[in-house]
Amino acid sequence: MKPRRIDAATRVSLALLSRLCDWRSCLMVVRPETVVRWHRAGWRLLWRYKSRPGRPPIPLELRRLIRRMAMENPLWGEERIANELLVKLGIQVSPRTVRKYMPKWPPGRPRGDQRWATFLRNHAKAIVACDFFVAVTATFRLLYVFVVIEHSSRQLVRVNVTARPSAAWALQQLREVVGFDHARRYLIHDRDSIFARYLDESIRALGLSVLKSPPYCPRANAICERVIGTIRRECLDWLIPISEGHLRSILKSWVEHYNRGRPHSCLGPSVPDPPQELTLIQNSES
Repeated sequence: MKPRRIDAATRVSLALLSRLCDWRSCLMVVRPETVVRWHRAGWRLLWRYKSRPGRPPIPLELRRLIRRMAMENPLWGEERIANELLVKLGIQVSPRTVRKYMPKWPPGRPRGDQRWATFLRNHAKAIVACDFFVAVTATFRLLYVFVVIEHSSRQLVRVNVTARPSAAWALQQLREVVGFDHARRYLIHDRDSIFARYLDESIRALGLSVLKSPPYCPRANAICERVIGTIRRECLDWLIPISEGHLRSILKSWVEHYNRGRPHSCLGPSVPDPPQELTLIQNSES
């Protein structure tokens, strides 16, 4: 294409611009391919800027408010802060967004909230924990032992055996343990499929809060796991049960010894369910 000569209007414009700056020094002769390449690079930069991952940041005032609420209320989590903002101020913010802008505590500094171990100590009198473990008979038959223990007294309140465990069977065992005892408020168990949803709902209807331990975290239910190890080391490792009834009889005898005759260092030392004579002697000594 033959280049055209500039017209009078262009000449006048260049003359006026020359009074503002030396436009001749700004001119650069480039090839058309270079201009196209620059344009494409600029478009990539613009598209990368517009396509940044994540949501746009919330207003600065709201971020400061979230940090202030978190600092002044260390027991509040992201869900509580999000609910406070929605109910009292009408500001709808996702709990994940709140967590993003909450202050990060430095390592080694107490968080201010209640750790799991602290919760277990503070509410030990109101907590019962349960779990299953397996026992093998002389004919290599698998039997399932269900254990329920109190955290405060370390008393085994229920130990039973079944060959076919189910949610309905476990629920009946827990009903017999809980009953109408309003002193117990929490039940800890793992995430085994046998603890079905309707089992937890039935336990909540009895007035207990169900606390599920995290996956692959036996230390969250350490007291129950420890007593299962004690049953194995002190009882089942020395005997081979013949049948389900035989295993139930063995465990019944050992549980009586565990609750009334075996001393526990964490209790003073004392026994979980001391006989009346031992209780009178301890009271007289104290």
